[in-house]
Amino acid sequence: MSTESVAKRLVAMCRHGQFEEAQHELYAKDAVSIEPEGMAQGPLGNVKGLDAILEKGKRFQAGVTEMHGIEVSEPLVAGNWFSIAMTLDVTMKEYGRVTMQEICVYHVKDDKVVQEQFFYDAGG
Repeated sequence: MSTESVAKRLVAMCRHGQFEEAQHELYAKDAVSIEPEGMAQGPLGNVKGLDAILEKGKRFQAGVTEMHGIEVSEPLVAGNWFSIAMTLDVTMKEYGRVTMQEICVYHVKDDKVVQEQFFYDAGG
């Protein structure tokens, strides 16, 4: 599966809220997830390994009371890398309704995502 194929599959699954399924299907067992500086040490911070990434996703979902909408851009592919813009409209237990906007960058190796990195303004 080419980087472009992985990117298109991830986008399609994210648009349907199938984040965990996408991780099971498309991520390497030793994939790394990187958050912005200042968020790296938090409960949803940097982790290594598919099991840790899945657990991070479960912690995020546990804080969501309602998902109102998901928007995911078309992927921008360059070699073994691709990026997407993602906007989530969610109601969080702790913060109420918020719109979360981020740039997500992925590295693909041997047909699997080996790294994801997120760029967003925390608390803003």
